[in-house]
Amino acid sequence: MTPLRLGYLYGLTAYLLWGFFPLYFKLLRPAGPLEILAHRVIWSVAFVALLLVAMRNIGFLRALLRRPRALAGVATAAALIAVNWFTYIYGVNSDRVVETALGYFINPLVVVLLGVVVLRERLRPAQWLALGIGGLAVAVLTVDYGQLPYIALILALSFGGYSLVKKQLGLPAAEGLFVESAVLALPALGYLGWLAATGEIMFGQVSTGHTLLLVLAGALTAIPLLLFAGAANRLPLTSLGMLQYVAPILQLGCGVLIFHEPMPPARLAGFALVWLALIVFTADGFRQARRTRRRRPATVVPAAAR
Repeated sequence: MTPLRLGYLYGLTAYLLWGFFPLYFKLLRPAGPLEILAHRVIWSVAFVALLLVAMRNIGFLRALLRRPRALAGVATAAALIAVNWFTYIYGVNSDRVVETALGYFINPLVVVLLGVVVLRERLRPAQWLALGIGGLAVAVLTVDYGQLPYIALILALSFGGYSLVKKQLGLPAAEGLFVESAVLALPALGYLGWLAATGEIMFGQVSTGHTLLLVLAGALTAIPLLLFAGAANRLPLTSLGMLQYVAPILQLGCGVLIFHEPMPPARLAGFALVWLALIVFTADGFRQARRTRRRRPATVVPAAAR
C-alpha cells in the first residue's frame, strides 16, 4: 500500500471512530460526566504509558522536564482538552448530540479566528466571508435555541485553543497525550477517591460490561489520535482538511437518526449557513494550495541523476 493510501486509511479510520463516539459515551451512563472524564484521563495515562514502554520512548520526559515553558504549555493544553472532553461528554449524555456536532463543524472557523486574534495573521477576503457567514449562523441558532449554543461554542473554542497550543509545542501524538493526561491524572484520581468515599462512584457498581467500557476509555482516546498523527504525516493538508468533516457529519447523523433529537427548520437553516461557510472556507483553501504549487520553482534534476 502506498503512503498516500495508508494516510487516507489512517485518517478515515480516526474520523470514523470520533464520529461514532456518541454511541460509546451513551453506554457509560449512569456514570456522570466528571466520573467519565476522570476515567478517560486515568486509563489514557495507563494505555499510552504501556505503548511508550513498548516503543522504548520514555526518555523524552527527561528532555521535557528541562523546558519550563514547554511544561507550562503542556499544562495549558491539558486544561483545554479537559474542558473539551467534559463538555462533549456532558453534551452527549444530556441529549444534545446535534449541538456537539455543530461545535466540530464550526471548529475550523474558530481556528482561523484564533489565528487572527492570537497570531495576528492576515486573512484573505474569502476567509473573512466564511467567518461572517459563520457568525450569522451562530445568530440564527441562538434564536432557535433561545440562548447561545454554548456547548458548541465551548467545544469549538477549547479545541481551537488546544490545537493552537499543540502546534506551538510540537510534541508527537503519543508523547503529548501521555504528558497532558498525566497532568490531569492526580485531580482525576482525587475525584474518583471522593466518589468512592461518598458511595456515589459507578465504576464496578453497574455491570461487568459497564466497568470494561470505562476502562476502554483510555484506548478509545489514544487510538484515533495516533491514527490521526499517522495520517497527518502522509497526507496533504487540504486532504486532511476535507476528512475532518467526516466526524461531525456522523455525529449529526447519530443525533438526528439514532437518538431522534429535534431538527426544526430554524436549526436546519443555521446548520445550512455553517455548511455554506465551510464550503467557502474549503474552496478558498484549495484555491490557495493550487496557487502555492504553481509558484514553486521547477526542480532542475542534474543530468547525472536522471
